[in-house]
Amino acid sequence: MKHLLSFLIPVFAIFALSASAQDSSPKPVKWQFSAEKKNDQEYVLHLKGTIEKGWLLFSTTMGNDDPNTRVVLDSASAAVASITTLKENGKLNTRKEPLFDNLEIKYFENTVDLETTVKFTGAVPASFKGSVNYMALKGEEAIGPEEEAFKFNKDASGNLTNVAAGLQESSDNAQTLKRTAIDLQHPVKECGGTGQEGGAKKSLMGLFILGMLGGFIALFTPCVFPMIPLTVSFFTKQSKDRKKGVMNAIIYGFFIFLIYVLLSLPFHFLDSLNPEILNNISTNIWLNLAFFVIFIVFAISFFGYFEIQMPSSLANKVDAKSSVGGMVGIFFMALTLALVSFSCTGPILGSLLAGSLSTDGGAIQLTVGMAGFGFALALPFALFALFPGWLNSLPKSGGWLTSVKVVLGFLELAMAIKFLSNADLVKHWGILKREVFFAIWIIIGICIVLYLFGKIRFPHDSPIKKLSKGRIALALVFLAFTLYLVPGVTNTRYANRSLISGFPPPLSYSIYGADAAKGVEPNVLNDYEKALKLAKEQNKPLLLDFTGWACVNCRKMEENVWPKDEVKVLIEKDYILVSLYVDDRKMLPEDQQFLFTTSNGFKKEIKTIGDKFATMQTENFTNNSQPFYVLISPDEKLLTHPVGYTPDPKAYADWLKCGLEAYKSVK
Repeated sequence: MKHLLSFLIPVFAIFALSASAQDSSPKPVKWQFSAEKKNDQEYVLHLKGTIEKGWLLFSTTMGNDDPNTRVVLDSASAAVASITTLKENGKLNTRKEPLFDNLEIKYFENTVDLETTVKFTGAVPASFKGSVNYMALKGEEAIGPEEEAFKFNKDASGNLTNVAAGLQESSDNAQTLKRTAIDLQHPVKECGGTGQEGGAKKSLMGLFILGMLGGFIALFTPCVFPMIPLTVSFFTKQSKDRKKGVMNAIIYGFFIFLIYVLLSLPFHFLDSLNPEILNNISTNIWLNLAFFVIFIVFAISFFGYFEIQMPSSLANKVDAKSSVGGMVGIFFMALTLALVSFSCTGPILGSLLAGSLSTDGGAIQLTVGMAGFGFALALPFALFALFPGWLNSLPKSGGWLTSVKVVLGFLELAMAIKFLSNADLVKHWGILKREVFFAIWIIIGICIVLYLFGKIRFPHDSPIKKLSKGRIALALVFLAFTLYLVPGVTNTRYANRSLISGFPPPLSYSIYGADAAKGVEPNVLNDYEKALKLAKEQNKPLLLDFTGWACVNCRKMEENVWPKDEVKVLIEKDYILVSLYVDDRKMLPEDQQFLFTTSNGFKKEIKTIGDKFATMQTENFTNNSQPFYVLISPDEKLLTHPVGYTPDPKAYADWLKCGLEAYKSVK
C-alpha cells in the first residue's frame, strides 16, 4: 500500500487530462465507418481508425479497469442487436508503461480496423447507432474515454449505409448562446465591474490565508515537525559563520515556497487552452468520485493502518543530489523535504487543490493557495535560523503528533463527503441531500471529540494517562462546532448555517423538498428564454446568475447575501432572477444538442445544460468564473458592468440599485 500514490497520480492525470482534452484538443484518432451484410440478421461493421503520429490507441483486449477501447451500442440498438465478435486488424504492440505503474499495455499505432459482427434478434431497424469509446496515450499525455459515434441507415436492399452521427452545427441553436444584443463594452451605467472586485481580492487573500492555515497544520505532523530543529541546526552548524548559516536557511525556506508555487503552473497552461477547462475538471463526475475514494484512502492512512509514500527510488535520487552543495544542493534538500513529507502533506495539498479548482478565478486561485501553503511551511526554517534560541521553546516530538494526524484523518473523511456531494449535485442522484450531509459531518465531529477524550483508540495510539489542557481545549472546539451543525438537519429558519455556506448542498436540495429554501432564498428560474419572456411581460430587468452546483462562493452569496432584507426585496420586487448552472450534467433534448464554433475557433459539443450555459457565459462576457452576475433589460441591453463574488450585502444592493436606475433611463 505504501506505493499507492504511484497508482493514484496516473489515475488523476487521466481524469484531469481527459476533462481538458474533451473541449480543447483535436481528437488523435480519426474514424471511418462502413458495413457489409452477411445475411438478413448479421452485419460486419468496419470501424477504421487513423491514429495521429506519436499517439498510441489502447486495444479492446485491455481490462475494464485499465485504459482500453470499447465498441458499444446505444440503448435502443442494444435492445434489438448484440455484438457477437470483435476482431482487431492491425499490428498489436505490447510494452510496460511507467505512467501506469509498469502495467503491460496493448496498443496500436498508425491504423487499426475493428471488425465488429452485429447480430439482430428480429427485423433490422431503419436506423442503427453506437460508438467507439477509446483512450489514447502520447508520452505522458493521456486522454479518454473519447466517444466517436456512428450511425447506419438501412436502405431498400437491407444494406447499412453510414451517415453522420455526430452533432451538427446549427445557426438557430447558436443564436441562443451568442446574444448579439449584449454589448459588454458599453453598459448603460458605469457601475459594477472593477468597482466590485474587492470581494474577489478578499477571496484571493482568503485563499492565501487558507493555504497558510494548511501549511501550519502540516508543520505539526510527524513527517515535518521533527525536521525543523534538525534542518535549522544543520545550516547553522555546518556554515563557517552564523550569517552564512542564516542565509542558507532562508534560501532553503524560499525554495520550499517556490516548489509549491511551481506545482500550480501546469494548471495555468490548461487554463490558457480553454477558459472552461478548470471548471470542467472541478465538476467532472468521475474526478469528484476519484477524489472521494482518494480522500477515504488518505483518511485510513492517517488513522495509521498503512502509509502512503513517494516511491523510495525517487526520494533517494533527489536526496543524493542534495549533497552537491551551494544553491543547487539547497534546492534539492528542499525538494527532498517535499517528497519525504508527502504522506502527511499530500492529503492537505489535495484538499487545497480540489478546493481551489472548485472556486472562481481559475488557476490563479490554486497558485495563491499553494503560495500560502509553501510560505507557512517555509517560515519556521527562516525564523528559527534567525532566532535559534526559540528552538528550546518548541514542544518535543511525541504521541501528540500522532493525535494530530488522526484528527486530520477525520477531517479528510469530511472532505471526502464534500466531493461525493459535488458529484451527487451535478448528476442529481439525490443520495446526499443537505440534511444527510449534515448528519454525516455531525457523526464525524462526534468521533473527533470522542477520540480526543480518549474514548476511541487506534492500534498505533499510546495510552493516555492524563488529558492535556490543549487536548481538552481542542475537543471542546470540535464539540462546539458539532453542536453548531445540529440545526442543519432541521426544517427551521436556523437550518442555514452561514459559517460553512458553500460546503453543504444548497437549502433547496433538501429531504424536506425545495420549499425548505422558501423565506431564505428569492424565487428563481433556471431557464433563460422563459426568464426573458417573463421580463418582457412584467416589464422588469433580468438578474442573470451564472452559478454552479459545486460552487462554494455561489452558496455563500445565496445564503448570506441574497436573504438580507434590502437585497431580497430588490431582487423579488424589481428583477427577474434566473440562475444558470454551468456544471449541470443533465442532457439537453436531442433536438437541442449541436456543434458550436467558439469565438477562438474551437468546435464544442453542446450536449448538456451545463455546456449551454457555460458557453453562453464565456461567449458573451469573456468570463468563466462563478458566481457571475449580470443585469440586462428585457431587450438584452447591458445595464451595468457584471460583478462576481460580492460578500458585502450593501455593495451588492448598491449595484442592484444602479441597475434599476440604468433600466429606468432606457425603458
